[in-house]
This record gives sequence, structure tokens and C-alpha cells, in this order.
Amino acid sequence: MIISFDLDDTLIAKNKFRLEKINLFQQFFGIESLREGTIDLFKEIKKRNYKIYIYTTSHRSETRIKWTFYSYGIPVDFVINQQKHQKEIKKHNINCSKFPPMYNIDIHIDDSVGVEMEGEKYGFKTIIISEKNQNWVQVVLNSLK
Repeated sequence: MIISFDLDDTLIAKNKFRLEKINLFQQFFGIESLREGTIDLFKEIKKRNYKIYIYTTSHRSETRIKWTFYSYGIPVDFVINQQKHQKEIKKHNINCSKFPPMYNIDIHIDDSVGVEMEGEKYGFKTIIISEKNQNWVQVVLNSLK
């Protein structure tokens, strides 16, 4: 199974939810803080032999995104940023902010109700997590059963 996660306001945000602790290395290199629970969630997903993709409309480089997760000890399998998405979406002539089927993604986790609506329209599965949901890790894990 391939599971993708959005970044902004889902896994990364300042002052919207509690964050994982950062170490001196991360602080020195300006690594962004991840939402509290991300490390445990990703480790559990990996334990189940699922692949983890990051699918974001951010213009962050793939390398920067990969390094962020690697610095927490939770490397991701694949990164789709805005540049990669735009390049591929043009080939398929689809007007959609995210289109997980294009990358064989089974479930996409996001904070945007708009992405949920696109999922309903284009037939892909989403799990929408509010920034206020403190039980978000359990919501994701329960949805993956």
C-alpha cells in the first residue's frame, strides 16, 4: 500500500499544533519541525511494509523534503512537489490540485476539504485531518485497517 501525506498544515505548521522535538543538527540546518506524532506514525506505517510518499503543492525541493524526514529517522519513499505535480498533471489533462492515482497512491492524508472534494470527484481515497485533531495519528491508523 502507498500512503501519501500533505506537508503544510498537515505535517508542518508553526503555531497550529504541537511539534516533535528538534535536535541541534536540525536546528543548525533549519530543518522544519514536524507535527507531534509523525515519527511514531511513520514508524508504524513502515512496520506494516507500506510506502510513504509526500505529496505537496509546496515549491520546496525534493532534496529538502527528503532531508527533513531523514533527519527525524523516518525516510520517505518518494516526494511529489508542486513542480513534479504540474509537469505530470499536464500530461493527463486533469485540473486538480492533487491527483494521487497518477502516482499509484492508495490513500492521501491532507488537511484540505478541497482535496477531499477532488477525491470524491476523481475517485481517490483521502483522510482529512484537522489541525485541531490531537488524536490524528489514531484516526490515520484506524483508517488504514
